[in-house]
Amino acid sequence: METATLISLGIYFLAMIGIGLYSYNATDNDVSGYMLGGRKLGPGVTALSAGASDMSGWMLMGLPGAMYVSGLSSTWIAVGLLIGALLNYLIVAPRLRVYTEIANDAITIPDYFEKRFEDKTRMLRIVSSLVIVIFFTLYTSSGVVGGGKLFESSFNLNYELGLYITAGVVVIYTLIGGFMAVSITDFVQGCLMFIALVLVPIVAIDHLGGISEVNQIVTNINPDLMNWVAGSSVLGIISALSWGLGYFGQPHIIVRFMAIRSVKDIKMARRIGMSWMFVTIVGAITTGFVGIAYVAKTKMDIADPETIFIVFSQFLFHPLISGFLLAAILAAIMSTISSQLLVTSSSLTEDFYKTFVNRSATQTELVVVGRLSVLLVALVAIALAYDRDSSVLQLVSNAWAGFGAAFGPLIIMSLYWPRMTFAGALSGIIVGSGTVLLWIYLPISINGQTLSATMYEIVPGVIFSTLAIIVVSLMGRMPSESVQQMFTKMLTTLKANT
Repeated sequence: METATLISLGIYFLAMIGIGLYSYNATDNDVSGYMLGGRKLGPGVTALSAGASDMSGWMLMGLPGAMYVSGLSSTWIAVGLLIGALLNYLIVAPRLRVYTEIANDAITIPDYFEKRFEDKTRMLRIVSSLVIVIFFTLYTSSGVVGGGKLFESSFNLNYELGLYITAGVVVIYTLIGGFMAVSITDFVQGCLMFIALVLVPIVAIDHLGGISEVNQIVTNINPDLMNWVAGSSVLGIISALSWGLGYFGQPHIIVRFMAIRSVKDIKMARRIGMSWMFVTIVGAITTGFVGIAYVAKTKMDIADPETIFIVFSQFLFHPLISGFLLAAILAAIMSTISSQLLVTSSSLTEDFYKTFVNRSATQTELVVVGRLSVLLVALVAIALAYDRDSSVLQLVSNAWAGFGAAFGPLIIMSLYWPRMTFAGALSGIIVGSGTVLLWIYLPISINGQTLSATMYEIVPGVIFSTLAIIVVSLMGRMPSESVQQMFTKMLTTLKANT
């Protein structure tokens, strides 16, 4: 069984590396080509690469695991994510695509901030780059943890070996093919995830005798598992829904909006992306829910709830199909790791090396530095992932909140409020990220619960970041005339292309 499954995984790995080689030959050998693919992405690739890089291993491991433990009350996270993703396409995507090109072709988020606010001090670039490097290294680590758990639970391989296999394949195709390789592999991986999250819950439900039988088994175990609000306070539901707030500040997602071929393609990308997301999220939560009934009926013992999808793939399918389903998990993990590695690499290359080490660096030199940065970040993420008890969902939630609070209000207000100033932007990043970190680590409890357990840290982070931006901006001088003109040009261009 393991041999056939490994053959399927081997084919998948070779296909991903092959895409990397293809992208290397098809991409211009300059920084824009390596980091943004020359802004040539079509709507289909944009939508699925954004979705696949967004969902990561938590889609097939973290979310089903949460559903398995808590029942339908975990669905609020999915609702919040769907709303947030839709608003991201509507509110952020069109303006960011236009504005980043008008702002002297900004190719990273820190680059956009610096040019949007005419920051001569480079402080915006430095602070935002530090936030990206810190939180993305943590985020990347969560994906590597998922890969280690997959190989350990599926093949009884050493957990640490699983970390190196997972990260190694991603590093190869990301390092070789850059943004184009990451986007194309994300598209393929998104298709794999879609098929797997339709196939697994349908087969599992059929195996158990239908959805009514599943509902009956779950009800007999604990009726509260069938209740959307059981065990949840108002603050708990708000916290779950607030995951949607994070979308506006995720660099690995919004960079897809910067790279799409044209503003006119965003509408089609939105339709494809939201359809894909709805089906896959429903599949993920259904997998976790059906898993409750399956484990109870078979009297199986599961040590880690986040492996329920792996259990289904091993016991309900032929080994070759199992390999395909495990490849779907790896696809979810790898798509996010590769995107995060590339964004972090872009920041290290453009925002640190080119800005502070060698301002006259050639395009070839910058691409080499970018590739070395991919390798460096991957090694650090592997080191952090050595903690085998790390929860994929917990690691993702912390990093998601950090980005959402640090960049979300800043991105939206920079696209809609011309009165916003450099000082306001810098305050928003510092206050947002600082609030999240304090909320997580301050030794304060409410009714015996930590601040983070009482309210998801993204909520206070976004609130205080927004207030900081508004108050500090209004206290300062009006932005320069050239900033006002750039904002007006963005609106004019947007209107002409929509």
